[in-house]
Amino acid sequence: MQMTDIPFGITDWSFVEVTEHKGESGMALWRTQQFGEIRVRMVEYSAGYLANHWCKKGHILLCLEGELHTELADGREFVLTPGMSYQVADDAEPHRSYTSTGVKLFIVD
Repeated sequence: MQMTDIPFGITDWSFVEVTEHKGESGMALWRTQQFGEIRVRMVEYSAGYLANHWCKKGHILLCLEGELHTELADGREFVLTPGMSYQVADDAEPHRSYTSTGVKLFIVD
């Protein structure tokens, strides 16, 4: 990936519009900025959130608050706590996430 045509800028996430996305259970709140083909998001999952799909999109994801459980289609599971991250390529390993406590994430994809 090459990042081009993005001038220096600052994002105050508190001013970015929130969109709601329902999970199989719970709710995800996204604040999204688009920089060319690069999507950058601040995402909050409510307590009890479970994704309603298996995601094949690549991400770089950083856990800021709470605890995130990510399940891969092959059955492996990983737990992220604040300061931990994961990265996965497009179409590499289908994954879905859930949280019992709620979580706040910073995601680039």
